[in-house]
Amino acid sequence: MFLDGYIRRLLIIAPTSVCAVWPAEFQRFGDFPARVGLLLGDHAARLRTLKYLSGPAPTNSPEPLRVAVINYESAWRLKSPDGKRDYLQEFAADMVVCDESQRIKSPSAKQSKAVWQLGALARYRLILSGTPIQKDTRDIWSQWHFLAPEVFPISYHAFQNRYAIMGGFEGKQYLGSRNIEELTRKTHACGFRIRKEECLDLPPKIFEDYPVRLDEKSMRLYRQIQKQAVAELEGSEITANHVLVRMLRLQQLTGGFLVDDRGEKHQVNTAKLDALDDIIESLVMDEGKKLIVFSRFLAEMDAIEERLAARLSKARMTSVRIDGSVKASERGGIVQQFQTDPRCMVFLGELDACAEGLTLTAAQTVVYYSVNWNLAKYQQSADRVHRIGQTGTCTYIHLICPRTIDTKIMDALKSKSDLAKSVVDNWRSIIDEEEEPRHE
Repeated sequence: MFLDGYIRRLLIIAPTSVCAVWPAEFQRFGDFPARVGLLLGDHAARLRTLKYLSGPAPTNSPEPLRVAVINYESAWRLKSPDGKRDYLQEFAADMVVCDESQRIKSPSAKQSKAVWQLGALARYRLILSGTPIQKDTRDIWSQWHFLAPEVFPISYHAFQNRYAIMGGFEGKQYLGSRNIEELTRKTHACGFRIRKEECLDLPPKIFEDYPVRLDEKSMRLYRQIQKQAVAELEGSEITANHVLVRMLRLQQLTGGFLVDDRGEKHQVNTAKLDALDDIIESLVMDEGKKLIVFSRFLAEMDAIEERLAARLSKARMTSVRIDGSVKASERGGIVQQFQTDPRCMVFLGELDACAEGLTLTAAQTVVYYSVNWNLAKYQQSADRVHRIGQTGTCTYIHLICPRTIDTKIMDALKSKSDLAKSVVDNWRSIIDEEEEPRHE
């Protein structure tokens, strides 16, 4: 549409953890000039990105598609202090895309109403979702009110009267659907659906890198520790243990924690926690699928477990955990609970403790919150789901902070090399990463 002159500006609204994926995908697949800006950070940072997106193209360069990417929670907050200016509306996108559009299923939510307004100003609209209906047919109305408001009644209550059977106390309880054939015909009039199982060429394993951006304060702290590590290594005899210890501190920071000289742990950011939260929301809460989360550090596992308890308990779901402190005699029962209990939705495992001997085929998705640089442990952990008894495609998601030690470790794992064996000769290329350049 850009190459044919239909759109010049594109606004993408997505869950927070998905936002960072879009620039990488544009770079991989967009065979045309594009200037992509993530509207993340504080209010001032978002406005600077919008200004950058609207700036002139470089001399002698083709005019790019200008792409703004923002999360749902911020889509209605990017306004002037007096509320008179809506900066996203002023961006004047020709097309608005709602990624994981079930996030606007509630017609009363502020973010839903804000997205409707943005859509009304755009010439073209697109929604993307694997689960547009999560609870009942009423979920359709708000998403289609953004996409094509002419398809269904303009009033939510009129839609409900037409397509839902209500009853119970004060007539507010959903009892079932009505006119379902008409509803199906109208939803498919401007959309199409395809299932994973219909894609016969899907491989048995799918590996995904999930970019997770650290905030500016955390990146400054990361660079500071990085420079300190380089200075310490340059002034000493290089051994594998010395290098691995420095790498360990850098990796702990990307996971959100630092350990001070007294051994006390401090949480310095929640970037990966927030990304995992979005995955849990989409996969576990919305789709009702089980999930495995592998992590290297106990501090990370404690933080993840705390988040899980708060989220899952509301839905009467549970999780289980295995780390090095769990006796081998107790692990079988924990695994059995995850495998057979329909309410047990998340398995949280320490990588070293769970790499061998466990069968976790009740899940098809694994999130690597953090990994170690032991290739064998990584491969063994991946095989916990990909083994006899597994009937579906297995998906492995790596939470990675770009241009940090995370990328170096993943590069080594992808090339099937054991990083621990090469750190003495290559320590500088592994630790001393250059600062992220500014992209046009």
